[in-house]
Amino acid sequence: MNEKEILKALEVIMDPDLHRNIVELGFVQNIQISDNDEVSFDLVLTTPACPLKEKFKVDCEKIVKGLGAKSVSVTLSGKVQTPQTEPSENSFLKEVSHILAVSSGKGGVGKSTVTANLAMALSLSGARVGILDADIYGPSMGVMFGIEEAHQVHPDKTISPVLARGGISIVSMSMFADSDKATIWRGPMASQMIQNFLHRVRWGELDYLLIDFPPGTGDIQLTLTQSCPLSGAVVVTTPQEVALADCRKGLAMFDSVGVAVVGVVENMSYFICDQCEKAHFIFRTGGGERITKQYGVPLLGKVPLEPSVADAGDLGIPAVLSHPNSVSATEFVRIAEQVVCSLSVLSSNNEQVLSNYNYEWSDL
Repeated sequence: MNEKEILKALEVIMDPDLHRNIVELGFVQNIQISDNDEVSFDLVLTTPACPLKEKFKVDCEKIVKGLGAKSVSVTLSGKVQTPQTEPSENSFLKEVSHILAVSSGKGGVGKSTVTANLAMALSLSGARVGILDADIYGPSMGVMFGIEEAHQVHPDKTISPVLARGGISIVSMSMFADSDKATIWRGPMASQMIQNFLHRVRWGELDYLLIDFPPGTGDIQLTLTQSCPLSGAVVVTTPQEVALADCRKGLAMFDSVGVAVVGVVENMSYFICDQCEKAHFIFRTGGGERITKQYGVPLLGKVPLEPSVADAGDLGIPAVLSHPNSVSATEFVRIAEQVVCSLSVLSSNNEQVLSNYNYEWSDL
């Protein structure tokens, strides 16, 4: 038994998303074989949040033992591939592997709840995660994570994010402004603050930075899509037509600026009665399927209305952490797994997800 034989045997293990075997993808590294036929090697996946990592490990151990190894030690790790599009040299975003927009065409669809729970699901799976709360006028991440302290501002005017539950790094306007006072700013001031959040925050090394977009498709949204290399976007909606109409605008916006839409999340999809355990479709049904079919993007999941999710947000502990066995938490974890798989595919294909574009006034 030698290294060549081990690699040849492991070629039968395929990555279902990348459609290539783990040896071809370069996942198998640092093979060591002792005189006693004890084998060890590293399995370096495209993300520490890979939902198949344990299966890969078990399959590797079984195959190598079948070659005659007395023992097999597989060390799992994840190295997120960084998209080709790079931020400017003086930006702290250089240490961030993937930037994911979480957006909606309108307010009130639970976009911030989705952002907080996706971030927590990714963090609990082993990834390094940050959240940029880009809603200047209605920030909510401070409440969602129960953060009371302010950011640290350094002499060079850079900012350190607050480390919240689950080890998630968070920057939000709610930590700068009085929660009882309105932020009465014109568009240019808000856009400048977004630039500061993007390029003057010491994010450090992150696998995923989730940006909680403000509702709509205006100035701040364009600033965000133009100023940072987005790896992809998740669009949140609810089933009723009034929300779907604005969701279509959000999908069209990302299409216009060349950002790949990873998929749509249908929030508040249904309500399960405590007494009869029957799913009640309060806001109609089928909206998510219709819009994803129309735009050719995946429906990532349907998150139900659950009182525990609302309570968790108010208490500052996302449902994925506070109620891990709830239907909503289970769905958020499943959605997060699909998101990381899609981003890995985009990176593997070396797709430029942020296009160069320019709008003239006459085009709008």
